[in-house]
Amino acid sequence: MAESLASAAVENVTNQAMECASPYLRYFFCYGQIVQDFTNQRNALKLRKQRVDTRVDEASRQIEVIYEDVEDWLKRAEKELEQTQNLQDEIDRVKCFKWCPQWGWRYCLSKKLAEKTPIISDLLQTSNFAQVGYRGSLQGIEFITSTHFMDSKSSKSALNQIVEAMKAVNMIGLYGMPGVGKTTLAQEVGKHAGERKLFDKVVMFTMSQNPNINNIQDKVADVFGLKFQTSSREGRAEELFKSMQRVNKILVIVDDLWEEFELKIIGIPFGDDHKGCKILLTTRRQQVCTKMNCQKEIQLGILSEDEAWVLFRDQAGLEGNSSALNNEAKKVAAQCKGLPLAIVVVAKALKGEGLDLNGWKAVNQRFKDSRHLDNEDFGDVLQPLKLSYDYLKKGNNQMAVNDIQMCFLLCSLFLEDKEIDIEILIVCGIGVGLFPNANSIEDKRNEMVMAFKKLQKSGLLLETDDADSVKMHDVVRDFAHWLTSTGGNRFMVKDKLKEWPDMVESFECYTAIALWNCSSNIKFPDKVKFSKLKTLILQGEDWVDLLVVSSTFFEEMKALQVLFLENVSFSTERFPSLPNLKTLCCVHCKLKNFSSSLTNLEVLALFKTRIYGISEELVKLSTLKYLSLHNFYEESGMIIQPSLIERLTNRLTSLQGCTMSQIL
Repeated sequence: MAESLASAAVENVTNQAMECASPYLRYFFCYGQIVQDFTNQRNALKLRKQRVDTRVDEASRQIEVIYEDVEDWLKRAEKELEQTQNLQDEIDRVKCFKWCPQWGWRYCLSKKLAEKTPIISDLLQTSNFAQVGYRGSLQGIEFITSTHFMDSKSSKSALNQIVEAMKAVNMIGLYGMPGVGKTTLAQEVGKHAGERKLFDKVVMFTMSQNPNINNIQDKVADVFGLKFQTSSREGRAEELFKSMQRVNKILVIVDDLWEEFELKIIGIPFGDDHKGCKILLTTRRQQVCTKMNCQKEIQLGILSEDEAWVLFRDQAGLEGNSSALNNEAKKVAAQCKGLPLAIVVVAKALKGEGLDLNGWKAVNQRFKDSRHLDNEDFGDVLQPLKLSYDYLKKGNNQMAVNDIQMCFLLCSLFLEDKEIDIEILIVCGIGVGLFPNANSIEDKRNEMVMAFKKLQKSGLLLETDDADSVKMHDVVRDFAHWLTSTGGNRFMVKDKLKEWPDMVESFECYTAIALWNCSSNIKFPDKVKFSKLKTLILQGEDWVDLLVVSSTFFEEMKALQVLFLENVSFSTERFPSLPNLKTLCCVHCKLKNFSSSLTNLEVLALFKTRIYGISEELVKLSTLKYLSLHNFYEESGMIIQPSLIERLTNRLTSLQGCTMSQIL
């Protein structure tokens, strides 16, 4: 007992002596403990850094901006781990020579470890980040992907004028002919301003003839990192107005303005409300610049003859050809009147055709033969577009030509500047009977995908960032509307319809009608006789307050082949017999009492649609070849049993978008 007490007393005195003695003694006698503390802390830092790195990588994938203190911590942690690696190596070497310890070496190592351990501990204590990043505002895809700017004399002059004007005035108007390159130049201005940090924020949006204010507000809000707290247009405009006022220097690019417009309706502050906000607008008409009180009006002119030839030659791939052939090709380029859009469209249409001298002469003659196509709304771009459209016949049989051209015209039924889902175009194309010689639905799909690619290569359609969609230039869309304004294949496209037109009899001549953003207050007639109508697109303006349409409305549309409905509520109970209806496509719709009276239906495509009572009716559709069901709401009441799926798959040519998890 006495010995035990004595031993404890000695140990206690020793520890107290060690604490009171110089820390240098600790480096001699506590080497093992110091090594253990250092190793544990360093390993903990290594693991902690790995976890923070993982969180940062995930945040970066979500396009989040990483906080500066997080980045600083990672740099310091990386630095400490690198600097202490040699200490860890020394520890490992000392372990290998336990039988012959070198006290001086161990003393020095112990001292270094003891000095580094608190630094590592501090890093561990400051590593508990609640968040590693935040959602930053968007730059604008227009300025990231602006790669088609041609540095011509006219565009360079206009660019310099705009940059200089932005230093002195707050409203600048850029005007010019259709297809002259106003949008491309505006994108280049935005890219230039962003790269040189002339403004804190740069935002660009398209107005078009019928601007969608909500969509424009959403786009501007994305750039400013604003999440709206109100739903009304006026409330959102006020939120946007106040948010933009907090940013010192802003450039707002308003593209394709058709008439005088009050920008405060969107929520854009400028003038006395925000002297740091500059507006650049583009328009086809100089008088729009004047009505908008632009302090500087700049005209974008056409390309010079030499510039036009260089662009045409590059787009058509004519480098290295004979001088005689190039001289004839120059005549074709000259017919495009220096308009970049026309030059690109025609050059792409002729690229890869292997035209010889006589071939280029024939193309030049076509231009001369189509001079009667001049139209004041199109300027000089109509003839080149018509040539490119007609040139789709090259290398295809007549039936394929008609189908490819119809694919092009189908795109013109959709809204201006809209990215059009190819899947929607395909189901519409099947309905109107495109590519009838294709043996299966999948073959038809492949033919139409190839057709859209051909149209893109010809310059008549634009590529988008999404491979599953296409887009039409507004001038090309106007050209398509011109094509379908007369003759036997007439189209009508209207946007923001507030009431049903009085002149119903004037609709008799149309084969395709698209009515977009129809007010839910519209009183549709019980019956409308559209004896020639083959395609009908009907969209309500709100997917919450659906457009209600009576089933009898369609009763006299006996020739109807495609019915595309969006944001519409209707019932197929007592649905009329439409003997030629091949495609029914519904998006954000409410479909009640689905009926199998659609005896010739081949395509049924339902996207984000509430449907009721459809299960057994599907099997009764004996002609159905294509069924596409996507993203049903849970409250839809849709129940499809596995046995029904088996019966359907045994008969359907193509079953798209259906998986057991989606439809059970």
